[in-house]
Amino acid sequence: MRRVCLFILAIGLVVLGLAFHPLPAVAAAGKSYILTVGQWGAKQDAAVFRSGGTVTFSHGKCGVAVVESDAPDFLALALAQNAFTSVAEDRIVQWQSPVRESDVIEAAVTPGDETFVNLQWNIKAVEAEGAWAAGFTGLGVRVAVIDGGIYNTHVDLAGRVDVAASRSFVPGFAYNQDTGTFWHATHVAGIIAANDNGIGTIGIAPEATIIGVKALHNGSGSFGAIIQAILYAATPLAEGGAGADIINMSLGATLPRGGGNTGVGALCGALNKAVNYAGKYVLVVTSAGNDALDLDHSGSLIKVPAMSGSAIAVSATGPMGFALGATDFRRPASYTNFGNSLVWLAAPGGDFALQGDAICAVPRVPSGFLVNYCWVFDMVLSCSRGAGASTTSYSWAAGTSMAAPAVSAVAALVRQKYPGLSVGALKTCLANTADDEGSNGHDPYFGRGFVNARRAVTE
Repeated sequence: MRRVCLFILAIGLVVLGLAFHPLPAVAAAGKSYILTVGQWGAKQDAAVFRSGGTVTFSHGKCGVAVVESDAPDFLALALAQNAFTSVAEDRIVQWQSPVRESDVIEAAVTPGDETFVNLQWNIKAVEAEGAWAAGFTGLGVRVAVIDGGIYNTHVDLAGRVDVAASRSFVPGFAYNQDTGTFWHATHVAGIIAANDNGIGTIGIAPEATIIGVKALHNGSGSFGAIIQAILYAATPLAEGGAGADIINMSLGATLPRGGGNTGVGALCGALNKAVNYAGKYVLVVTSAGNDALDLDHSGSLIKVPAMSGSAIAVSATGPMGFALGATDFRRPASYTNFGNSLVWLAAPGGDFALQGDAICAVPRVPSGFLVNYCWVFDMVLSCSRGAGASTTSYSWAAGTSMAAPAVSAVAALVRQKYPGLSVGALKTCLANTADDEGSNGHDPYFGRGFVNARRAVTE
């Protein structure tokens, strides 16, 4: 595999794989379980109590609950109550995992006198400037980023994050905490809504509001945390939720269909219920995954939440030699999952497949050049955490994790134009204004097409 670099305090890159790695079950007051039923109510609360458990979260209309218990026979006792559709022990899963990384130090970014818009080929690929020229920037639209920690004091995210509505569902950590210097959620948030401030980068919907909903820490998290995050994000502000219009989940796990006797099937079913419930009220956008799998012919494998309920999954594209003049921004990325049963839309996610370690230089604005390996420039540039008190760190990254937020951002532009648009109509608009790439019609790599911001708000 091509080596992957992460720049500290400047410009960097990470290639993110999305693989399933089961870890020990969640440990709190005993073990954690996910329970489902048609609708959750007093009958279910009582049945949990009789089984020796404590309900820590429940959603009545969705019919999903998280329960803690130290009773060794809780599963059997709960199933014997005839009050639940499914009962499964929760799992912590590695939803986001860097393949390889090594530090490369560059001159630190100086706020106010340089910007990297010339390196943001993804902005050009989706024709975002055409949407801005038409007056659409995502203003007033709320996008929940269900992910790890968001560095909300980054200069390109300052003022874009609704701090009051942001939440963490990872015990012991706030929504703006994580590990390392990359911070996946920070990169995703920047692709969506980095400020138009003359510093660093700009997002596709630079005036949208981000809600940080932390369900992962260092790339891993439980099914229960993700389910709670989805339902919180989809709940209106007036009812104590995040009030999101769009949910972005740049995360995923490859699992066996049905799950055998491991309980994975029940956990996927619970996740499916949460996505379907949320999808009645908000658009749920997910990454298609980075395993280069054909999900039409994957046998016993399924990708979640990309294939969960009403979520739409996004595949990735990236150029081969952007710094050398390439403009093939819609070329399917070397790693992207694909399949008619999986992909709903395609968007720029970047790639790292250019051979060799030749050096390229791309001009910055207003002056100077950024110098690096030519293949680095084929990735997507956005905000990152950096080290110490830095608020001006940026990283390149490649993955369907970078493609999904491009679709979420374009959806925010459309929602700004049509505030009362239903979720179904929003999906239709995105599909009808996407550019038909690949084979005619629905395509395993592009789905309904490559997302186009300009067309989405002008046609």
